[in-house]
Amino acid sequence: MRRFLSIVVTVVCLLALMSSGRQTTIFIIGDSTAADKQNPQTNPERGWGMVLQGCFDRHVVVSNHAVNGRSSKSFISEGRWQKVLQQLKPGDYVVIQFGHNDEKLDTARHTEPGSTFDDNLRRFARETLQRGAHPILMNAVVRRNFFQATDGTAEDEALRNTKYEDEQVNSDTLIDTHGAYLLSPRRVAEELGVVFVDANRITHGLEQGLGVEGSRRLHMWFRPGEVANIPNGRHDNTHYNVYGAHVVANLLVDAIGREVPSLRRHIRHYDYVVSAEGRGNYLSLQEAIDAVPSTNKKTVIRVLDGDVPASLKQSARAKRVKVVR
Repeated sequence: MRRFLSIVVTVVCLLALMSSGRQTTIFIIGDSTAADKQNPQTNPERGWGMVLQGCFDRHVVVSNHAVNGRSSKSFISEGRWQKVLQQLKPGDYVVIQFGHNDEKLDTARHTEPGSTFDDNLRRFARETLQRGAHPILMNAVVRRNFFQATDGTAEDEALRNTKYEDEQVNSDTLIDTHGAYLLSPRRVAEELGVVFVDANRITHGLEQGLGVEGSRRLHMWFRPGEVANIPNGRHDNTHYNVYGAHVVANLLVDAIGREVPSLRRHIRHYDYVVSAEGRGNYLSLQEAIDAVPSTNKKTVIRVLDGDVPASLKQSARAKRVKVVR
């Protein structure tokens, strides 16, 4: 009997140790506003999901499957959802955020809120639950639009190559461009009893608070010559730059934490996140150390990838900077 109890205690302890060290994966499915971007060393565009890893400790792994140009329909038809399902483990999470491209009128992507869009969101959530994982439904992040068109529409893509100074503005209040697509994620979440995060409300408050000019800082707004690989400049109200993605990711992760206590304890906020792959707001540790002001305040730099040379550790300590992996 003693031997049996000893074995049971040993097994329980081992399971506890394994459980405490287990990594939880957060999968992200969605469009370009969340997606990873190519050539981060020269391309300043970022999706909020690309930098989300820097908002968690090492016990949470972010696996970003969001892709530019995809809607809930095309994400399924291209087999992308099936690939995510094959990787899901019990206890994992799936952040589901579509809408920007479901609004497009082409047959490969278009869905209707209240019918086909809801059906796709319902499928994502139900199949996640069937695998013992947890869906987190989000509506689309706001599009920065301070122009009310006479026909009631706003098409950001048509404006992206216009001059920086030629922005169309006739309102100091953000004009919604998503309509009923914002309602579907909440409706499906309530129907299935799963988590909903109002990403549109959160980002609307952010951009409205910054105003017409200040909100440009979040997006791919660049004057000609300001960025080497965008020589003619860019005027993009949909996609985020490094700063914008970092700000939005931190706001959304706090919202997730309020809804999901098991993830809340793993959330971290760093002003300096280093990743040569573009998953932070600095590409190198040296760049981050140089950016830390010379004060007596102790600063933490999170390094997501790449080596940490001993010489840089010494430079960091000299500046009262702690480097963590």
